[in-house]
Amino acid sequence: MTAREYDLIVIGAGPVGENVADRATQEGLSVVVVEGELVGGECSYWACMPSKALLRSGAVLRAARDVDGASQAVTGSVDVAGALRRRDAIVHEWSDLSQVEWLQGAGIDLVRGHGRLDGERKVVVTGSDGDETTLVARHAVAVCTGSAALLPDIPGLKDAAPWTSRDATGVQEVPPSLAILGGGVVGSEMATLFASFGCEVTVIARSGLLTSLEPFAGEAVVESLTEAGATVLTDAGVDRVVREDGGDVVLTLSDGSEVRAAQLLVATGRVARTGDLGLETIGLAPGTWLDVDDTMRVRGVDWLYAVGDVNHRALLTHQGKYQARAAGDVIAARALGGEVEDAPWGRHVATADHSTVPQVVFTDPEVASVGHTEASAHAAGIGIRVLDYDLSWVSGASTHADHYRGRARAVVDEERRVLVGATFVGPDIAELLHSATIAIVGEVPIERLWHAVPSYPTVSEVWLRWLEAWGR
Repeated sequence: MTAREYDLIVIGAGPVGENVADRATQEGLSVVVVEGELVGGECSYWACMPSKALLRSGAVLRAARDVDGASQAVTGSVDVAGALRRRDAIVHEWSDLSQVEWLQGAGIDLVRGHGRLDGERKVVVTGSDGDETTLVARHAVAVCTGSAALLPDIPGLKDAAPWTSRDATGVQEVPPSLAILGGGVVGSEMATLFASFGCEVTVIARSGLLTSLEPFAGEAVVESLTEAGATVLTDAGVDRVVREDGGDVVLTLSDGSEVRAAQLLVATGRVARTGDLGLETIGLAPGTWLDVDDTMRVRGVDWLYAVGDVNHRALLTHQGKYQARAAGDVIAARALGGEVEDAPWGRHVATADHSTVPQVVFTDPEVASVGHTEASAHAAGIGIRVLDYDLSWVSGASTHADHYRGRARAVVDEERRVLVGATFVGPDIAELLHSATIAIVGEVPIERLWHAVPSYPTVSEVWLRWLEAWGR
């Protein structure tokens, strides 16, 4: 069989793979994308989009209940069937037709099937019918296969057929009770979601919730979940899991106590989707994260790039897309003989992954953060001053809700007098985050921020309160 040749082969058609392909195509390269599932990937059908769509119903209902004049109109709880219908519409009933049409319109070829490396610059794609297609890259192969849910090695866990995040966001029938193993972003968001659906939720976390963020963020989420009727067990390990004949799952905790639920969701981390990628054919270990430089090129393999979750730099869709733009540009520049190191605006490198990663957790309350926490700044040896403010004291908070609860923290580098970290906790604070991201990335001096006047009355007036706390 004659191999099909392209300048660039992209394995994985999620948002990351799509962006790599698009950038390279715009620069004149011929590109093919290989996808074994749905074009649009994890984020579009099983992660970001369906989870946020499902969470929105509960968030809107809570907001209405906290405003006199609106609360009187709220007479019931979340309509689960309606929330699921909205999710189904947002994921296009798990159809990727529109995404495929976009690829075609962009001039990017698509080969469906499972792609595996087969030596240098060669990819063999096995279709659902078993037929094989051989692709050869003239310049580069970009691996954009993402990550998958990690199932920890707990006796009985696999046999209990637990949910992963895909099962939770694709739920068709809400169980009466749900145990969630893990207190990270997925565990916290899904606890918020299923509690809003009237499900009896128990979260089991080895430490606290959202422990990579400022401590007050996780504490606020625990308080809210508890008020919503959920049970949050921290400093708890699981020794054994059993699925009983009647269908319930029983988890035996390290202190000997038991948790019983109709279903179990495991949200304890992610693993690289590289186990069946053919890495062994080019001297790399299957199943491992791929180590890359700031241009997303795999160290030691000058034609191979790894972009998005698969390189383990920042497991977030927006960071993956950011990396993809850099990778697509640099692949094209190298293919066309350009000087990558001299590229304008540094567009060929993904340096933001190191210290300015923004993230929003769509719990109740929302948590938004970027850059350093107080702890990580100290660990990095930065001399800092921390500015804390109770968001309920901002005038905009009183117009937003009758019982607004929130907190904001700025982490300032005292020597350079610039912001290096920010965390916001409260209702609808996600849209505050980008202003902090710009201030950090742009290294805007504190003195200049006095002239960035926040609108009144909005919650963004917290920026003025931070400056007042800093002093002149």
